[in-house]
Amino acid sequence: MRKLKLQMQMTVDGFVAGPNGELDWMTFGSDDALSKRINELTDTSDTILLGRKMTDGFVDYWTSVLENPDSPEYSFAKKMVNTPKVVFSKTVKESKWANTTVANGDIVEEVENLKNKDGKDILVYGGASFVGSLIKNNLIDEYHFFVNPAVIGKGMTIFGEIEKTQKLKLVSSTSFECGETELFYEPQK
Repeated sequence: MRKLKLQMQMTVDGFVAGPNGELDWMTFGSDDALSKRINELTDTSDTILLGRKMTDGFVDYWTSVLENPDSPEYSFAKKMVNTPKVVFSKTVKESKWANTTVANGDIVEEVENLKNKDGKDILVYGGASFVGSLIKNNLIDEYHFFVNPAVIGKGMTIFGEIEKTQKLKLVSSTSFECGETELFYEPQK
């Protein structure tokens, strides 16, 4: 069975975006070790899951990077554009995005069906409410939190829908020169 892996950028105080979706707190820059780690994680998957609200910005951003072959993000952008994506939505019925299908059914059934297909693991990037639903339904097998050295005080969280305690086991923590730290957790059984 394939694993569902969450890769999420977040602040020290646990927010994944500002109140209006702002990402200006994220650490950008050249940290070769961090880029290598994100690429390693991405290469373990052959499917990306996204919530509908995040998809336009995600697809538009990576598609625009492909217009500039000199961009340091160019090779990663090729992965993001070329990797098949599944968008979860209750309102959108058909995909307008390349390499993308839309899932409209029950989130648990849809994710379990994807996990039972052959292939590499599945990577989920967001958005906040979609990831919150995955967490609430205990569908994530690995949590990869990339904690940025920033505190924003208020914003969007992925933990707002949790109805009971979910304990996690720390597998590893890795700090990077840019100040980010990856916290890799698995659910405790």
